[in-house]
Amino acid sequence: MSEAPQAALFANDGTPKGDIKLDPAIFGIEPNMAVLHQVVTAQQAAARSGTASTKTRSEVRGGGRKPWRQKGLGRARHGSIRSPQWVGGGVVFGPHPRDFSQRTPKKMKKLALRSALSARASEGSIKVVETLDWAQPQTKTASALLEAVGATRKALIVLGPTNRVAERSFRNLPHVVLTHSGQLSAYDVLWADTVLFTTDTLGSVAPGFYDVSEKDFVMESGAEEPDSAVGSSPSADRPEAESPVAAEAVEADHDFEEEGEKS
Repeated sequence: MSEAPQAALFANDGTPKGDIKLDPAIFGIEPNMAVLHQVVTAQQAAARSGTASTKTRSEVRGGGRKPWRQKGLGRARHGSIRSPQWVGGGVVFGPHPRDFSQRTPKKMKKLALRSALSARASEGSIKVVETLDWAQPQTKTASALLEAVGATRKALIVLGPTNRVAERSFRNLPHVVLTHSGQLSAYDVLWADTVLFTTDTLGSVAPGFYDVSEKDFVMESGAEEPDSAVGSSPSADRPEAESPVAAEAVEADHDFEEEGEKS
């Protein structure tokens, strides 16, 4: 894709804030359908429990005695009432416990995830919210936010480790799946009709893309220009606090040098 993909940006109450550029290396590639199919199939296979089990004729209880003699009765010959053709007998080709998981290379998983995100970005299904810093958990607020951003159907919400209030607000809503940025999978992205990121989780999915000085906004006409760029480093404008341990170490080193000079 030639142009950088974009996603709609919203405030934490659902107010439109314009559009935000997406990393073309993550959200703007040509989807590899073959790799995407293989990775999704492997993920679905790994989700199978593999605990289905049946008994063969040697495992079924009973059937040790021949039911009737071999000849002379006009009946078909049988050696056990636990043969497969008998009711209550063993199963010939039934399932047994097994592991359905498949080994998938990490590069294939990453390519499949980027393909799924790129497909959703081309459809306009990627939404970004600035923050989810609500005062207290409230399902009504979470539902209003989803309705405001247009996520009325199946929605995948990518949260960060500090979004505990938002997690408790969204978890009771139907057709909503919650995940963390480090656990994002191609199957979850394809399942959802809308993928909702925060600016923090968007930066963790595309590390390094938003750590720039210029603005990563494409503002709507008539919208006010924000004070700072979304995704810029939060510690860029703040002086680093001096560590007490480091201060004590520097002071001790200085005292040691003074004692060495006196001696």
